[in-house]
Amino acid sequence: MKPEIDLFAILPEDKIPEKGKILISEPFLPDTFFNRSIVYLTDHSENGSIGFILNKKLDLKICDAVEGFEGWEEPLNMGGPVAPDTLHYLHSLGRHIPKSIQIEKSLYWGGDIDTIRGLIKAGKVKNSQIRFFLGYSGWSAGQLERELKENSWVIATVKPEIVMSSRGDDTWKRVVRNLKTKYRVWADFPDSPDMN
Repeated sequence: MKPEIDLFAILPEDKIPEKGKILISEPFLPDTFFNRSIVYLTDHSENGSIGFILNKKLDLKICDAVEGFEGWEEPLNMGGPVAPDTLHYLHSLGRHIPKSIQIEKSLYWGGDIDTIRGLIKAGKVKNSQIRFFLGYSGWSAGQLERELKENSWVIATVKPEIVMSSRGDDTWKRVVRNLKTKYRVWADFPDSPDMN
């Protein structure tokens, strides 16, 4: 007789947070902001963690919300529940944007906003090179580790293209389907555990 597999128990090796990795919420995480979300970690240390939700697009374009981005028709993304009135950005323009923080080889966080405005105005930035977020996701010291012990998140590595292009509602399912076999069945679970 085969041992029973707990589909919601996350393997220890999939619970190690690091800058540049993604957090993938378990399918029934009861949280408005993080339900079926993917969060890209831009910082992780003993002092806490910071990241941005990749798959929660807002019905608001940056050109309509932020001055100096006329003509930039890309939608803003909800980065998380912390400081929702602040603008953040991930990009692949590191060497062109002063004060950018390198997260991994080709991905950067932040940097001089006026330089970004100038490059966009001059038509030197493609949609695939930058993503804008309102707010961010933050965890105080030890908070993310506690959530990992509760099996709230699977941690994985994805290609930079996934980070820069994961904007739709189906992104969580697509990413989950590329995880280890143990987690792939999550993608077919109904949105609510009551529906079966």
